[in-house]
Amino acid sequence: MANPVTPEKCVSPNLDALSRGVAEEMVRLARAAIDERGHFTLVLAGGGTPRKLYQVLAQSYGEQIPWSRVHLFFGDERCVPPDHPQSNFAMAFQTLISKIRIPSQNINRIPAEMEPTEKAADAYEEVLWQFFRPSGKEGSSFSFDLILLGMGKDGHTASLFPGDRALQEDHRWVVAVNAPPNTQPRQRITLTLSVINRARHVFFLVSGDEKRGVVRSILETPEKAYKLYPAARVRPRERLLWFLDHAAYPQCGERVEYKT
Repeated sequence: MANPVTPEKCVSPNLDALSRGVAEEMVRLARAAIDERGHFTLVLAGGGTPRKLYQVLAQSYGEQIPWSRVHLFFGDERCVPPDHPQSNFAMAFQTLISKIRIPSQNINRIPAEMEPTEKAADAYEEVLWQFFRPSGKEGSSFSFDLILLGMGKDGHTASLFPGDRALQEDHRWVVAVNAPPNTQPRQRITLTLSVINRARHVFFLVSGDEKRGVVRSILETPEKAYKLYPAARVRPRERLLWFLDHAAYPQCGERVEYKT
């Protein structure tokens, strides 16, 4: 298994409270990273749960983060134009990026409209290399400050799906993949686990009762879940925090409540 970090749970009553809790923690992390290193590297996620977070950030926390020192990246992207309704970049731009004061050069989107898809993956990997300019064996010295991830009901995260050979990739940072046949659009570009697990912090944002069984498996039987679900393989260097609503994780026990 990857880094032996212990997952933490932050359970909120609903998606609004979950999003507010993530935003508050992001503000703290961003300020600390900027104070220490001069910038904050943030990887955005796609999907419905992060959408609410981005709206909350723009509306209530936009002035609390010095966005000129923030560099945005993306964990995965569908192979569609950047203004397409299914584009993760389009969603993030509409809900967050267009509403905050961030320099355009600080926004590093995945050029997923490039063909073939392998060329798009190569191009984004080069973006990462040029930004971090890593040293050491295979660039192991670099780390994103925070990666935001969602999770599908099949346990996939970013565009890393159960059984896909991309889960075994330990050299490439970015790869082209095909999602399962029932998931559209199928062609995707994604960060690999070798990059995700180098991050200092990873926050999972998960809501909805359809994901409850997978969440319980990952948090309560991690060794078994590791073999089944890509999300269970995520182990960053410093902190792994699962932000959940009561629908996704209704169990009593250890929790931190973020109330509206």
